[in-house]
Amino acid sequence: MTHLPETILQFGSGRFLRAFVDSFIHQGNEQGQNVGRVVVVQSTGDARAAGLNEQNGQYHIVVRGYENGSVVDRVELCASISRALHAGTEWDEVLRVATSPELKTILSNTTEAGFARDANDAATDVVPKSFPAKLLRVLSARWQAKQPGVTIVPCELIEGNAGILKALLKQIATEWAMPAEFIAYITEECVWLHTLVDRIVTGTPKDHPLLTTDPMVIVAEPFAFFALEDHPRSQFVLQHPAIVRTHDVLPFFLRKVRILNAAHTALLIRAVPLGFTIVRDAINDPELNAWLRKLLFEEIVATIESRVDRAQWFAEQTLDRFRNPFIDHKFADIALHHESKIRVRLVPTRDEYTAKFGKSPPLLTDVIEAGR
Repeated sequence: MTHLPETILQFGSGRFLRAFVDSFIHQGNEQGQNVGRVVVVQSTGDARAAGLNEQNGQYHIVVRGYENGSVVDRVELCASISRALHAGTEWDEVLRVATSPELKTILSNTTEAGFARDANDAATDVVPKSFPAKLLRVLSARWQAKQPGVTIVPCELIEGNAGILKALLKQIATEWAMPAEFIAYITEECVWLHTLVDRIVTGTPKDHPLLTTDPMVIVAEPFAFFALEDHPRSQFVLQHPAIVRTHDVLPFFLRKVRILNAAHTALLIRAVPLGFTIVRDAINDPELNAWLRKLLFEEIVATIESRVDRAQWFAEQTLDRFRNPFIDHKFADIALHHESKIRVRLVPTRDEYTAKFGKSPPLLTDVIEAGR
């Protein structure tokens, strides 16, 4: 695999991308897809970049949880990363990668805050401060080097992520009076793909024996799903069982919010008054399990299954994910912004069920009232 060219520039060195798309790239390379290798850019500190470089970009992923009805606890190697760069001290090298004729794709996962502009960003900065400004400078360097456009794949969990990021770069470029030809390059020659990412990654295990030889080891659940907008000019052609290419990513956001997120909020409302503090313990209670299953399949799935792909499958996966014996998901964390979550996750399904079937859904109606 080390002979493969560096075709991917990745903004973000955190555990999510390393247990998600970087793992998929590794598996694709192992299968002979020759996707290429990843150059990681870390902007906040340099500890993860240093750790990756000390291990030649290799690390392990401990995959734990339910898969196909059985508990799995396996270790997977990931070696898709060739090296990691620290933006603050190695920006010139970042730009050299950006202008490489072998570069095809730019990945990012910078959290929602990463899409925000820094008020102190300036066109004269040697190293831009915010992620959007860094990406703009990378694309500018590539355009000036007369290299073709790249495919940009933002993996931030933001609805409409690619369109938002593209518009933000165009806005900054306009404010900085960058050439119209360059603005056309980023908006027309580069390909921007909307995405939905879904996998729980829990970080470094506290007591795993691999820690003695691999400080970069991370833990992830078996479930992984990557909705990726299809585009005829996309250069990110990786094939993987977790990847679904689609002309419209939005229904997958709907499926996640109305099934997975709704089940979290509904179970919280029902289980916390009974003394439960952990999602797994609640779902392992026979009565709560039966109640949640009835809510999911008879009311939620029945309402949205014509609008989303594989709603019943996703609901079954949700129940398996909830009972993962290796993840202590606390209801206290789910309870944050509780009222807004009820409005977004539960109320629309209740109203749509009523309109569709001519009667109120009893379980949804009751849980919404109980949660207020």
